[in-house]
Amino acid sequence: MIEMTNESPSVVVAALYRFVSLPDYVELKAPIHAEMVSCHVRGTLLLAAEGINGTIAGSREGIDTLLSMLRSDPRLADLEVKESFCDELPFKRSRVRLKKEIVTLGVDGIDPNDAVGTYVDPTQWNELIGDPDVLLIDTRNDYEVAIGTFEGATNPETHSFRQFPDYVDEHLDPEKHTKVAMFCTGGIRCEKSTALLKQRGFKEVYHLRGGILKYLEQVPQEESRWNGDCFVFDERVAVGHGLSVSEHVLCFACGWPVDREAQQHADYQPGVHCPQCVDKISDEQKRRFAERQRQLEQAKQKS
Repeated sequence: MIEMTNESPSVVVAALYRFVSLPDYVELKAPIHAEMVSCHVRGTLLLAAEGINGTIAGSREGIDTLLSMLRSDPRLADLEVKESFCDELPFKRSRVRLKKEIVTLGVDGIDPNDAVGTYVDPTQWNELIGDPDVLLIDTRNDYEVAIGTFEGATNPETHSFRQFPDYVDEHLDPEKHTKVAMFCTGGIRCEKSTALLKQRGFKEVYHLRGGILKYLEQVPQEESRWNGDCFVFDERVAVGHGLSVSEHVLCFACGWPVDREAQQHADYQPGVHCPQCVDKISDEQKRRFAERQRQLEQAKQKS
């Protein structure tokens, strides 16, 4: 096995999940982690009784070997995997974590294995969301929506996925909203959210198969109804059409993505604050963040 280094020209990034009953998920942790380490694959995998979720990165050989090991379990044979590529490893460690949910909605009894919305392939998504009777909802968080979303999509303005059930209860009505289409980064939050709506009595519920990432990969930019970039939860920060890495960076202070224009703003100071949070953090925090950034830059110069 060849270990990946930050000089590698092509790192494979695999976002994966599968809702499936895993009553023995605790026992699965050690062998999966051992295989990750053996394959020099980094990133985090979440295990719960309801399935598996995570994003990992490594060499082509390492990723293929780990996926083969996972799929050797018949329950994970249909593992949903979306791949992209970058020049540097976006993760530093190999981790497997045990969780109550592989994506936290916080509502008991919501199981996509029991009831879920209708999957719509990326090539058919434009036709669906072009229907004036369809309510299109972005199920992601506010900082994700801020840098890109589909034309005409409703932003629930949630700070975490846990807030989505409250949004549904307060703003959606199964009698009024007869057709609802939802999307998220890779598809996992939509499986949970469509299962929630089905439980709440909504009849026609649709979601984008493979999420935004699969849409950006398969749909040509000239036909796309996507505006902006798509936030991803690793050091790439965001990707665009064709899954090309964008020029966004993360603000250390608030965690919001900062685009190229905002990086030129007077209120952007790397590692300290950005235009989004400059008035929301204290002077003491700014001093601490500035000192941290100074030490990081000093360490980088010595390396």
